[in-house]
Amino acid sequence: MEMDERKIKILQAIINDYINTAEPVGSRTIAKKYELGISSATIRNEMADLEEMGYLEQLHSSSGRKPSNKGYRLYVDKLMQIPSLTPEEQYRIKTQILDTALYEVDRVIKQATSLLSELTKLTCIVKTPSVGKSSIKHIQLINIDTNNILLVIITDSGIIKNNVIRVGKNVTGDALVKLNNILNARVRSLNCEQINLEVINNLRMDLEGYEDIFSAIIPVLYESLSKSDSNEIYTEGTTNIFNYPEYKDIDKARDFLSLLDNKDKIVDLLSNSDNFSIRIGSENYVQGAQDCSVVSAVYSLNNRPLGEIGVIGPTRIPYSKVISLLTSVVRELNYILTHIYFDDR
Repeated sequence: MEMDERKIKILQAIINDYINTAEPVGSRTIAKKYELGISSATIRNEMADLEEMGYLEQLHSSSGRKPSNKGYRLYVDKLMQIPSLTPEEQYRIKTQILDTALYEVDRVIKQATSLLSELTKLTCIVKTPSVGKSSIKHIQLINIDTNNILLVIITDSGIIKNNVIRVGKNVTGDALVKLNNILNARVRSLNCEQINLEVINNLRMDLEGYEDIFSAIIPVLYESLSKSDSNEIYTEGTTNIFNYPEYKDIDKARDFLSLLDNKDKIVDLLSNSDNFSIRIGSENYVQGAQDCSVVSAVYSLNNRPLGEIGVIGPTRIPYSKVISLLTSVVRELNYILTHIYFDDR
């Protein structure tokens, strides 16, 4: 049986209608709402063919039809058109992520996730960079006042720690320059495992006379680099699923919330070998996610993957809009990570 242009137009109309209404679609609805130039009877016959080909499903013999996973896959791969974002959406993406750029990278990523959830009205999930695999790019001591110094630790995957050190005496600007040079000479490019006893003893000798600074820096270094050998998972907009009638069923809603509560399952859902991934229904091999679609993308620093951010919802999510928003958010996130945090220092 051939997938001709008429069948494609009918399938596209059914998918668009079902995404918007969550109601099974009948031939009369298509005939009335979409000007296809064919009768309701012809549409009904074509819908029967599309069901036989596996692109549509019929829940009950008297009801209309809904798209199958195979139908959504054809729609995503061949039929949908990606819309441009509104000026307001573009402005929010540019300004709201940038507004957090002076904070630690984790906070910037969380803000991007929160914004994506607001814009898509879906649940968003994100996998943060693995801190344990990071190495130190730069350490900076900055005078705040007579008794306080700000310690900023920057790794090759983000600003991970800002800490205030209380000192017993005023540290001059020249002394700070010297201390910064010593610290960076000793620990730059080292990861947690490489900061061994020898490195620590050398630092202690180099920082003689500044024992309070030495005592404050070592635990912060270890806490920053060893607190997480694995990626952290954040979710935003969990309650957004209740806007979808699919989840008015208590058992279905409970299963979805249980899925989001399982860190290992979310990690698996975001395990993505491609820069951009769309997994529909049964393409999600993770238990409990077979009725969901996950659209995810890798965010990176200078083309080095750091983590993944994605949107999860029922299989009838508005794919084209979600893809447009996710692409824009990731593009802005990549720009901020590269140009604001990781310019040559």
